[in-house]
Amino acid sequence: MKAAYITAHGGADVLEYGDMPDPVAKADEVLVDIHAASVNGADWKVREGKTNQLTSFPYILGRDFSGIICAVGSQVTDLKVGDAVFGVCPRDHEAAYAEKIAIKANMLALKPDAIDHVEMASVGLIGLTALVSIEDELQLQSGETILIQGGAGGVASFAIQLAKHIGAHVITTASAKNHPYIKSLGADQIIDYNNQNFTDIGKICDAVFETVGGETALQSFKVLKKGGRAAFIASGKQAPKAPSADYTSIRPQVGRSRAHLEKIAALVEQAIVKLPEITQFTLSEVAKAHEISQSQHLRGKLTFKIR
Repeated sequence: MKAAYITAHGGADVLEYGDMPDPVAKADEVLVDIHAASVNGADWKVREGKTNQLTSFPYILGRDFSGIICAVGSQVTDLKVGDAVFGVCPRDHEAAYAEKIAIKANMLALKPDAIDHVEMASVGLIGLTALVSIEDELQLQSGETILIQGGAGGVASFAIQLAKHIGAHVITTASAKNHPYIKSLGADQIIDYNNQNFTDIGKICDAVFETVGGETALQSFKVLKKGGRAAFIASGKQAPKAPSADYTSIRPQVGRSRAHLEKIAALVEQAIVKLPEITQFTLSEVAKAHEISQSQHLRGKLTFKIR
């Protein structure tokens, strides 16, 4: 099979495209012919060795995908050959930048018929991260106010729509050029971070969902009410320490489960959450896609159409 992989940590120039052995499904796994996969910020961090130092190469990158099951393991009874599915690979076992993948059946969900593979591949990990962060960890409630940092990004754009569906008042940050896009997602207030410091809004938020990292993350506590909570996904494996016991600081643990994936599928199929804007590449253009992703100035999602 064709795949995009690395044989050492480094910049985008270490990415290779070529032939790799076909995977084989174990008893509790299925083999999927991948039709599309997406690029996530985690991918270039794995490539550079920022999240962990890999010890076995070559290593195929890529966390989420959509495709058709072509074989099932002997213990799999709830999925069958020919099923259209989407899924998210377990952390540290990525393998979605390829024509085939073997993965545990319980990490997959059926793809809605009305959504194509490129579209479905674009929402797996961002949807999972937003759901776990907003619903499970922050436990956002109707009537609360939330600040979602970096509103034009994939995770944040999903989170904006999910928070509005819950019934929250949503404030977000973005450059002026992205304001029309974010307004279309339903945000109640957009702060142009080039012209206004988001902390100027004062302590009016019940929750913050921080997707940017760096100094922005550390400033997030300044907009929280007493008793507020903040979830951080771009500040490493640990959440920043809260300045006092008045605030809760959370690093969401984004596990993989069919239940969450099925909810993502339902939100998209029912048009509660719009699909992100998609920029499409071929798998052989992996280096170019990574360079754009790493710039952190993209809107929506980057995807690979593989079949």
